[in-house]
Amino acid sequence: MSLSRRDLVGSFAAVAAATLAGTAHAGDKKQGTSPLPASGTPAAAPAAAAAPASGPFVLPALPYADTDLAPAISQNTLAFHYGKHHQGYLNKLNELVAGKEWADKSLEAVMKGTYGTDKLPLYNNSAQVWNHTFYWQSMKKGGGGAPGPGKLSDAIKASFGDGDGLKKELTQAAVSNFGSGWAWLVQDAEGKLKVLKTSNADNPVVMATGRPLLTIDVWEHAYYLDYQNKRAEYVAAWLDKLVNWSWAESQMA
Repeated sequence: MSLSRRDLVGSFAAVAAATLAGTAHAGDKKQGTSPLPASGTPAAAPAAAAAPASGPFVLPALPYADTDLAPAISQNTLAFHYGKHHQGYLNKLNELVAGKEWADKSLEAVMKGTYGTDKLPLYNNSAQVWNHTFYWQSMKKGGGGAPGPGKLSDAIKASFGDGDGLKKELTQAAVSNFGSGWAWLVQDAEGKLKVLKTSNADNPVVMATGRPLLTIDVWEHAYYLDYQNKRAEYVAAWLDKLVNWSWAESQMA
């Protein structure tokens, strides 16, 4: 599936019926491999609106207010992470595709088409836009705890024994990821859940290692203002207070 474009502006609504898109891309309504909602209204807009797009790709709105994740993630961290880092990747992506054939492709097509090629800047920026868009959906106000009864809970029990087993593996992957990267909960082709970690901009979609259900950003800009070098504390807070289990279940095949 490919990721939709401009019709994601101001979107990110209820995820229960969501199918993956990615960052908005005008005129492209096809769905992506790892679903992000393509339409709807967010629960609240961020305090600082995203800068107007200067190219085919646009920054999706957050699915919550920029104060909703505090104290686990402060408004200050969210403002820098979303408004500076995510926006920066998006701006650079638009600059790189300007006047090229990539400008007419979906975000996922750009990301997949440049993975493992000599177009590293284009790959890095498109993948980071995709990863961050997925990361925002992996959290919610009042998240954490254990998933409710359903197919996700059943799959967790079958794959990890229980929720504590999953959290232990996610924590290990996130904390042990050397340098910058991501920890992922994915579903493989047989339906089994697995925990993976990737470096820099890499993700399970381009690496064909599973269908993403959740991701934890462990680049320093995700937590340093709140936790300094205490990545483990950030990961613990993320799992206890933020993880969006309903989003993960909505992404299962």
